[in-house]
Amino acid sequence: MEIAIIGFPQSGKTTVFRALTGGKGEAAGRGGARASLGNVKVPDPRLDTLFTIFKAKKLVQAEVTYLDIPSAPAGLGKGKGIEGQFLNDLSRMDALVHVIGAFQSPGEDTAQADRIQEEAASMELELALSDLSIIERRLGRIESSLKGSKPQDRDAARKEGELLVRLKAGLEEETPVREQTLSPEERQLLQNFQLLTAKPLMAVLNIAEGDLPQAGEIERACMPPGGAQRRVIALCGKLEAEMVELEHDEAAELMELAGIQETSLRRLIRLSYDALQLVTFLTASNEEVRAWSVHQDTTAPEAAGKIHTDLQRGFIRAEVVGFDELAELGGVPEARKRGVLRLEGKGYVIREGDVVTFLFNV
Repeated sequence: MEIAIIGFPQSGKTTVFRALTGGKGEAAGRGGARASLGNVKVPDPRLDTLFTIFKAKKLVQAEVTYLDIPSAPAGLGKGKGIEGQFLNDLSRMDALVHVIGAFQSPGEDTAQADRIQEEAASMELELALSDLSIIERRLGRIESSLKGSKPQDRDAARKEGELLVRLKAGLEEETPVREQTLSPEERQLLQNFQLLTAKPLMAVLNIAEGDLPQAGEIERACMPPGGAQRRVIALCGKLEAEMVELEHDEAAELMELAGIQETSLRRLIRLSYDALQLVTFLTASNEEVRAWSVHQDTTAPEAAGKIHTDLQRGFIRAEVVGFDELAELGGVPEARKRGVLRLEGKGYVIREGDVVTFLFNV
């Protein structure tokens, strides 16, 4: 899972990046933009339980990669769209996080809440303008290719063109692609375009430390109108960036004093999994316990392929038990004895918390 952190100048997005990555981001060599990448382990206490049950030698967490480009491109926020290397970087991301500076409490200041909504809309406009540019160029190429093309190619091009015209109309009505109705086939086709407004978008409201007790109220005040698919978290980037520099006990004490129930990293990861419709399945043996993230409609063979292509190619069946059942019973032998260890075939769809052993033959 790769997520880009975007925002206008003075939003504090690089501070939020430091908080999320523990200050361990590394230069990514993205042209002259000084981009940083940070790989973050996904906290999952279930792995610790499995590590103990299986007496494993190794524990491997799932990972999230965050991308931060500290220098906003010239013209960002001027209604010109996103282009160049910045567009290339964002296009390959799975999701986007928009950091908005909210250093006054929107719950008490209507003008501040309106400003946050305006900034969110402004960023959405920049993303939409980039998508419109891509769509218009592709429509031009389709029109040129129709001349002299074979009938079967012509039909496919027309269907693609009709889809793009419909998406273009939606974008011009300020409806991002992620909120437009698309069939599974259409979504598959659009993967080649990597449209920015098709990606899940989350908003981080970077609030002042003094506003933390009202964080929930601030989130509610700044939710997008009309049920738009943008998820919102309020946090204090400066405070959380300071916490990651502290020892565990000191950080826990500071969290308690600030009234923070859990770190922004945990909250944002959970929100990201929800936005991307991901579930986690687990594999466990005395050699290794590991967490794997897959889309919620992933079948057992496809999940096996996540581990290795040979497992998918030679898939026979999967032995599956829910984590809670396995933890309660203390291991696979008892789970098998109680009849809660199931044998699932090729049509089985992986569920959150499944502990899976894949049986295969190549």
